[in-house]
Amino acid sequence: MKAIRRFATTNRKTIAEPLAVQILNHIRAENFGEGTHLSTQQLADRFSVSRSPVTRALDLLAKSGVVEHLPNKGYRVGSTRGSGVSAGDVAESKDPLAALYFRIVADRLRGQLGERVSARALQIRYGVTRSQIGKLLDRMTREGWAERRQGYGWSLASVITTPEALEHSYRLRLAIEPAALLEPTFCLSRPRAEQARERERELLEAIETMPPDMLYERGIRFHEMLAEASGNAFFLEALQRVNRMRRLFTYQMMGNRQRYYRQVGTHIRILDLLMEGRNMEAAETMRSHLLEVLENIRVLPQKSLSAGQENKDEPSS
Repeated sequence: MKAIRRFATTNRKTIAEPLAVQILNHIRAENFGEGTHLSTQQLADRFSVSRSPVTRALDLLAKSGVVEHLPNKGYRVGSTRGSGVSAGDVAESKDPLAALYFRIVADRLRGQLGERVSARALQIRYGVTRSQIGKLLDRMTREGWAERRQGYGWSLASVITTPEALEHSYRLRLAIEPAALLEPTFCLSRPRAEQARERERELLEAIETMPPDMLYERGIRFHEMLAEASGNAFFLEALQRVNRMRRLFTYQMMGNRQRYYRQVGTHIRILDLLMEGRNMEAAETMRSHLLEVLENIRVLPQKSLSAGQENKDEPSS
């Protein structure tokens, strides 16, 4: 019985610590101001977990002053908003797994990890503890490319591994994203558009230092927001699937980030046009935006990237 309780306690901690880091990054990415209410249910939905680990993660953040817990009122962003607070502060020690995570990403892209794996095999392959592989699998699950199999083991989702496949994904996006802005049910409220515009403007100051996973999240959040605003759930579903599949390949291609400045500027231009009711022009700007990235893809090496190597002419939007 003691062993069971000890395992349960360890397992809860394994989930809560990396989730706390994800929530910290979310607070920073969204630039939530002091006092912003943090809904445990919304966070649970966002990170595909139950409310219990979210509560434990928020309690960890409360110890660092990132959030405040108000009795009978829930959680809100604290006075620090995470500035000066590192992932290590949140997780009680510096996270040594980030580099290993991207090594696993590279191995998956090179085909060195199959579609079915076991936690034990991964633990042996990468020389880590059971707790550490649990954290890594938890992150892979939250990012949508790993899923626990019924009975035993894990399934790794199909992912884009070549520039050719990435080009095909952008051709699909060219078909649906401009069209989404022209749907008769399209509705993006001005407050939401203005908030998104402010996030894009602030991103300009963080492009060079933002971790690749966080930078990727910022990009897909913009595009998925517009697909959702179309009012047509099929647009959003198709885009979310494509974004899950291209995530790992894109992680490997963030060496030179200069193009991000121009792309963020285009995002702002699209929002300005939408706020003015000029959806046709916004759709044309979106199409040009995606075509520019597509042209960049065509100069990529026609093979998967090697581990640890980053391409300097990368797609990013």
